[in-house]
Amino acid sequence: MIRRKISLAEFAARAAETLPKGVLLTARAGDQLNSMVIGWGTVGVNWGRPVFAAYVRTGRYTRELLDENPEFTVNLPLAEPDAKVIAICGGKSGRDLDKLAECGLHPEAGETVSVPAIREFPVTAECKIIYRQLQQPELLPPELVERYYPALRESSFSGSNRDPHVTYFGEILNAYILEPNQA
Repeated sequence: MIRRKISLAEFAARAAETLPKGVLLTARAGDQLNSMVIGWGTVGVNWGRPVFAAYVRTGRYTRELLDENPEFTVNLPLAEPDAKVIAICGGKSGRDLDKLAECGLHPEAGETVSVPAIREFPVTAECKIIYRQLQQPELLPPELVERYYPALRESSFSGSNRDPHVTYFGEILNAYILEPNQA
């Protein structure tokens, strides 16, 4: 695979279009690797640096990995995301299942971070966390708290539950599209 570099603007445009459909956030700590579906995220500039802001609930396995290793990749498909990948990576826990193997996804070594890109979701941003903050749902409008943080949904529920999110600001160190070698 080769990496065709893309600009922050190109990555941001693709992310804005693709995030509502579901993209992958991949994290690694030691020999543990996990990809989870995210539908929320922001690309921008903070503190004079290009960043991707990712939101991960406190009860998620990915949060544990991010807190151990402050690097991650954001992985976007070139077309509609595979429904099976979205269902497994968005509905199962990496604590219990090797989601990449279950989905037939292929990690490709990161270029500037220890976390891989995902061949089948080839548009990639490599990020290093520069700031994190636990969100305070009580500061949100009540209708958002009711919708996204329902008190009766346990932490293990894969959709909206009562766990707040941690916002991770990852400096985008590299952005590219994985492409097959033309041999």
